Amino acid sequence: MDRLESMKAFVKVVDEGSFAGASRALDMSPSGVTKLIADLEGHLGTRLLNRTTRKLALTTAGRVYLERLRFILQELEETEAITQLQNEDTSGVLKIMTTPVLANHALTPFIAKFRTLYPNILLDIEVRSVITDHLDEFDLTLMPKDEGYNGNVAARKILSSENILVASPHYLESRGLPLAPEDLIMHCLLGLRVNGRNPRIWSLFNAEDEDTKKDLHIEPVMWSNNSDTLITAAIDHVGITSASIDLVRVELNAGRLIRILAPWITGRTNLYVAHPSRKFIPKRTKLFVEFLTQHIRTRITDEKMTTNPNFIAIPKVKNRNR
Repeated sequence: MDRLESMKAFVKVVDEGSFAGASRALDMSPSGVTKLIADLEGHLGTRLLNRTTRKLALTTAGRVYLERLRFILQELEETEAITQLQNEDTSGVLKIMTTPVLANHALTPFIAKFRTLYPNILLDIEVRSVITDHLDEFDLTLMPKDEGYNGNVAARKILSSENILVASPHYLESRGLPLAPEDLIMHCLLGLRVNGRNPRIWSLFNAEDEDTKKDLHIEPVMWSNNSDTLITAAIDHVGITSASIDLVRVELNAGRLIRILAPWITGRTNLYVAHPSRKFIPKRTKLFVEFLTQHIRTRITDEKMTTNPNFIAIPKVKNRNR
């Protein structure tokens, strides 16, 4: 039986002066209360109450036990109250784990505004190049995952983004414009290292007909495990890379990068917020997740509305692959 429940029943029997009174106060049957007291006495190896047809009386052991037990139960109630208050508090430390790219693009742009709204919530951000499934040390983890991710964690998807192919206008003017996925093998490609591996195959999907797929064997001229590094290299005319459209939208609008081979994509990246557990999520964590979700989606919507409609048009570039 539940030892704590037995302890509470013992105190209630003493306070009510009878098993019947305790059963009413606890909304239990008299036999249920009797079993709880018997279980407690059996566990302690001593009788706590002397029972007669007229009244109940504490034994010497029962009197000593009751005195200590009242103190313990009071301490327990106060501890529970403090913990519940902490769960609803909008102060304290919020521990976050994420990747370098998400730290730069999905967190830091919004931290100042969040701090203005909730100055008593302190952010402790751990940036790791690889996110493991051991998330219990953090209040939340912001992580990118491919389409179809089904990890054994309490995770919520807050964004899905297409991965597109981009290059600088200068690179395309000098090397020519790919008109079909097969043309990529004639170009300088910039590859993303994934989990310590350098993938040698790019799978391309037609976003308008995703049953159409092409696998290309590639030999990139540069590898990196960091998307920002590859995007910067593409801006500097090194070659063609794949990136989430939401990471390069500003560069597309400014004309520093150009999308190629639309509507072909290299897949989708989903942004997840993961928690150690679905239960008892502190209020400060809930506030941050709702704030972040709203502001990320609002920013992307605003950027889409201001997107240069000609960012995939390349009037000066001639195809040199044919």
